[in-house]
Amino acid sequence: MAQPTTLRVEELDDRVVVTLHRPEARNAINAAMIRELHEVCAGLEDNPRLLLLTGAEGTFAAGADIAELRERGRDQALQGINSRLFDRIARLPLPTVAAVDGYALGGGAELAYACDLRLASPGAVFGNPEPGLGILAAAGATWRLRELVGASVAKQILLAGRRLDADDAYRLGLVAEIVPGDELLKRAHSLLDRMSRNGTLALKLTKLVADAPGGHPVTDDLAQAILFESEDKRTRMDAFLAGERR
Repeated sequence: MAQPTTLRVEELDDRVVVTLHRPEARNAINAAMIRELHEVCAGLEDNPRLLLLTGAEGTFAAGADIAELRERGRDQALQGINSRLFDRIARLPLPTVAAVDGYALGGGAELAYACDLRLASPGAVFGNPEPGLGILAAAGATWRLRELVGASVAKQILLAGRRLDADDAYRLGLVAEIVPGDELLKRAHSLLDRMSRNGTLALKLTKLVADAPGGHPVTDDLAQAILFESEDKRTRMDAFLAGERR
């Protein structure tokens, strides 16, 4: 990809680390960032790796760029500019982790919701204040948030402007863990390390089945049938059995 202007991208063998980097705007998500995140997604679709998303200088993302939103009309809304990106992130082949420090509001919150797992610093704050601007949270929050924290809490956030601090987010299951800010990225990498030790195909199919709407035993059976025939399954189980015999 071309040198990004709104992101810092570190590409490793098994993961890509993306830092939202518009500190002058508290990492607000603008059109350039959307384009650059699409480029990241294209790379991860071609060469699947784990993804770690975080924000620069103590903020994850304090929302979408309001100046740009002010100029968008019906046609732009129907294009789903933010929602198409966040859905693409949610559908990436391998797991994604958001390491959230500071504000994750509006579009920033919706970006975090689109990730598979979230870690938070004690100063993390999640919220969707869009109705206060005369719009709705239309990039996934109205349905992803309900799935993550339940309908009642989702409506408190979406309709009544409730914000979740780190303790609330952890208690409600929105985040997996609260980590001191100076250890947040280290802990996120440890989580990715643990996932990277699993079988890649097993991770892909587990995510695909877990995200499939409705769920069905046949889906589980078909995915398992593929894995049962894989060389990775045999290698890993042989190693497990050899360890048991020692």
